[in-house]
Amino acid sequence: MVFDSDVLVWHQRECEKATRAINEAETRAISIVSYMELMRGARDRQEMQRVISMVLDFGFEMLPLSESIGHRASIYIQEYVLSSGLEVADALIAATAVEHGLTLCTANPKHYRPIRDLEVKAFRP
Repeated sequence: MVFDSDVLVWHQRECEKATRAINEAETRAISIVSYMELMRGARDRQEMQRVISMVLDFGFEMLPLSESIGHRASIYIQEYVLSSGLEVADALIAATAVEHGLTLCTANPKHYRPIRDLEVKAFRP
């Protein structure tokens, strides 16, 4: 399962449901885009270290960008940006999950609703 950054933020806020969702996943992965979003949201070095520790402690597989992910994300933007306002980061995260054949766990399923070939598991805090 690929976890969207919002689920990881809920875990950092000590939401037991988020921690349980992560712990119960058979596979744990995050897109490098989500990792960068988390790092960008850190207010100081201590918070950056918490992000790094969380990724290591849960054993998340870091899924890098690739040419095929970039291509798929660009198609998603072309298809959905005008109708739904799909953001670049969300397109890249969705493309990463699809390219790896994994479900995306997110607290914002509406961001991904238009993408027909993406399997989404909605997380409710």
